[in-house]
Amino acid sequence: MKQLDNEITLEYIRASGPGGQNVNKVATAVQLRFDVINSPSLASDLKGRLIQLAGKRVNAEGVLILEAKRFRTQEQNREDALVKFYELIRKAGERPKARHKTRPTKASKEERLKEKKKRGEVKKLRSEKVERE
Repeated sequence: MKQLDNEITLEYIRASGPGGQNVNKVATAVQLRFDVINSPSLASDLKGRLIQLAGKRVNAEGVLILEAKRFRTQEQNREDALVKFYELIRKAGERPKARHKTRPTKASKEERLKEKKKRGEVKKLRSEKVERE
């Protein structure tokens, strides 16, 4: 993960939320930027999964933007942003399980057909009832 550190850009911005008057003066929120598309450190399949997982946090140029403004200090928010980033990378690193095709069992098919028959009978009885009246 150390090789990713030099590809990360941290920018400090003003945060909303707790902090009193200080929140209007000090840039405590952290905006972490990481160019997913042009990163030499990540494999192409990992890049795809990361973009998929990040969703709207990746812009049109393929840059991942994470904001951390939970805490009142820059240091805590920087740590929070890095933790979020590495957690996202870890999740993207997990390969999804391959889905194995399955078929319905004979018993489940018969059960379904039996239910359909029963339902049809109920509807048939209803229509006969309406015709009699």
